[in-house]
Amino acid sequence: MKGFISGMDHISLLDAAQANLRDSITLALGHTPDQGALLVYDERSSLARLLAEGYRAILPNAAAINFDQATPEEILKAVNALAPKDLVVFVQSTRFRLNEFRFRIELFNRNLKVIEHPHLARIREEESATYIDALAYDPAYYRTVGPALKERLDRARRVHLICEGTELIYDGPFEDAKLNIGDYSGLKNIGGQFPIGEVFTEPKEIRRVNGTIKLFAFGDTDFSVNATERPFSAGIEEGRLVAAPDAPGAFRVVLEQIRAEEGTIWLRELGFGLNRALTRERRVSDIGAYERMLGVHLSLGAKHAMYTKPGFPKKHRFHVDVFAAVERVDVDGEAVFQDKGFTI
Repeated sequence: MKGFISGMDHISLLDAAQANLRDSITLALGHTPDQGALLVYDERSSLARLLAEGYRAILPNAAAINFDQATPEEILKAVNALAPKDLVVFVQSTRFRLNEFRFRIELFNRNLKVIEHPHLARIREEESATYIDALAYDPAYYRTVGPALKERLDRARRVHLICEGTELIYDGPFEDAKLNIGDYSGLKNIGGQFPIGEVFTEPKEIRRVNGTIKLFAFGDTDFSVNATERPFSAGIEEGRLVAAPDAPGAFRVVLEQIRAEEGTIWLRELGFGLNRALTRERRVSDIGAYERMLGVHLSLGAKHAMYTKPGFPKKHRFHVDVFAAVERVDVDGEAVFQDKGFTI
C-alpha cells in the first residue's frame, strides 16, 4: 500500500494524482496507450483543474475538451470519433448535463470505458490530498478482500454491527452482493464513478433488521458529509428507523424530509467501504466519494436502484448515506471487520 501524501503543494499533489490515475487506467480499466481516449473537464474548481492536468499528462494523445468552452455538438462529435473499448474521462466540478444525452448510460451503450469524477467543487481545498490518496488502486488488496467479503455475505444467515454499547442485527438471507473494486472481468460495463472500493448488499426481507446503531456521520441536505463530535444512536425496528433520541438537529431535518415524503424511514443498503484512504478521521465533504470510507455505511430512505422489491416503486427518491461507528462486524459469528480494518 502506498503512503499517504504528506505535503499539500501543487507539485506533490500532481505527482501523486498522475501515479494514482495511471494505475486506475491501466490496472483497473485495462486501458493501453494505443487505444483512443477523450477527456471532458471544467476548470471551475482547483481539484478539477488539478485532475485535468494529471489526465492530460498521462493521456497525451487524448482529445481534451473544456466543457464550458465547447458546444454540445462538438462534444458529441468527439464521442462519435471513439471506437469501442476507448476511454472517456469526466472531470466535473458539478455534474455535466448535455440536453437529454445521459452521458454514462449512452457511453456504456457504445461499449466505451468511463471514469467519472463528479462534484469536485464539494471537496474542500484541505481535503484534496485525501481525495487523491483515495484514487490509489491496489489490485491485490481490492481483488482479495472484496470477493472474500462478497462470498461471506452471499451465504450469510446473520450479520451483527457492533458499536460501543449497541448492536444492530441483520437476519438473512441477503441479496447478491455487488462489488465496486476495479475488477470488471465478466461485466458488460467498464468503469464508473471514482474513487472506488465498496461491497454492498441488503437483506432480501428488509424488515428483518432490529437493534440500535451508533452513527458518526450522515449525508446532509446539501449532499455534504456532516460528521458529529460524538456518535449518536438510531433505533431500528423491523427495518425502520423509529428513534434517534440524541441525534443533532441537522439529522432530524433529514429524517423529517424523508418522513414527509415517504412516511416510513426505511433502512436499506448495507455497505462495506474498502478504501483505506478514507476513514472516520480522514474525510472528504462529498458524500458520493466518502461512501467508500473504510468501514460500514447504511442508507435511509426507500430508494435503492440496485435492488428492486415489491412495495418499493422507483418513484421513491431518498437514499441518504449514514456512517456507522462500528467496532466490530460479525458474519455468522465470525469477525470480518475489527480494529478499524477487515480481517478477511
